[in-house]
Amino acid sequence: MFKLKLPTDPRWANIAEGNIGEILTDHAWCEQKAATNAIGLITMLPEYPEIVTELLAIAQEELDHFNQVHEIIKKRGFTFGRARKDDYVNELAKFIVQGSREDLIVDKMLFAAMIEARSCERFKVLTENIKDEELKVFYKELMISEANHYTTFIGFARQLGDPEKVNKRWEEWLEYEANIIKSYGNKETIHG
Repeated sequence: MFKLKLPTDPRWANIAEGNIGEILTDHAWCEQKAATNAIGLITMLPEYPEIVTELLAIAQEELDHFNQVHEIIKKRGFTFGRARKDDYVNELAKFIVQGSREDLIVDKMLFAAMIEARSCERFKVLTENIKDEELKVFYKELMISEANHYTTFIGFARQLGDPEKVNKRWEEWLEYEANIIKSYGNKETIHG
């Protein structure tokens, strides 16, 4: 999926299901951070009204996902915890180039695409491996949404940069992410 080099071990779903309250809190905060990231990209691209409009829609959708997860947490009687540090995302951020404005924007789009791709893949693993029927349906819906966001971010990168260079850079992102993800998959967090 998305040419990810290292798939998630399906046993990660068992870890996640073992502490649904924790995975849901982590997931809610991931959605909030995704909305914030989309808003941050908007501030970099005011001269592209079509992209701004699409990023606004993504930010709103991510906030809607945050709300949906928060409602599940409340409905199930879990405590909504404080925001979690996402080591996976922080490690990915180190790979963003700080070159020209164009290079930076393209890399920020690829960074967002990578997070969406891995999140989508994790939601697929949850959908296929957890016993909780309500969450299976929920994560399948979110999996589709994350796939659309991935496609949108990759498309923006190709629109804003040279498509051939973007494709080459995406391959570099895939290699980098494969090395990072080796250290994850053993915690009840979306990327952990």
